[in-house]
Amino acid sequence: MPPRAAAGDPATEFHAFFERHFAELSRLAHLLTGEYDGADDLAADALLALWHRWDRVRAADHPAAYARGVVANLARSHIRSSVRERRRVTLFWSTRGEETQDPDVPAVIDVQEALRRLPFRKRACVVLRHAFDLSEKDTANALGISVGTVKSQTSKGMAELQRQLGSHAMSERMHVAAVQARGGTA
Repeated sequence: MPPRAAAGDPATEFHAFFERHFAELSRLAHLLTGEYDGADDLAADALLALWHRWDRVRAADHPAAYARGVVANLARSHIRSSVRERRRVTLFWSTRGEETQDPDVPAVIDVQEALRRLPFRKRACVVLRHAFDLSEKDTANALGISVGTVKSQTSKGMAELQRQLGSHAMSERMHVAAVQARGGTA
């Protein structure tokens, strides 16, 4: 049986950090990208990047906020890549001369659909503030922006969600989405 690693061992500390934060980072990736399938992969990629810089991360004041920032950046890159890929596919099919009709837009839009319509920064601010209950300061740290920008983007994002979802149903839907994002049941 191999000897146990010391409490100050970087590998042991990282393993504990991984166990504590993987599920949260995966939920964040899901809410930012709107994709279930790639959320675990994005969280794992973020944690791999953190492991490569573990000495710097473990010395940070808020390693979890640092990790959220890495997930947000990876999600942003993923979304940009997906948009480029969709454009390539659209261009390919448009050159083939086949026309397609857009599907009917459903009358009821759920929170995830509405979140996907928000620009990334607004979506990230709304998700971190309301689904993850982060303070404005922690949200600013995670995204690498000012507290004022967090306030502005959160306010504008919530206003857009209200327009999309209707103010009456929105508060209940946001509550359900926030509880689900934390891994609970509504």
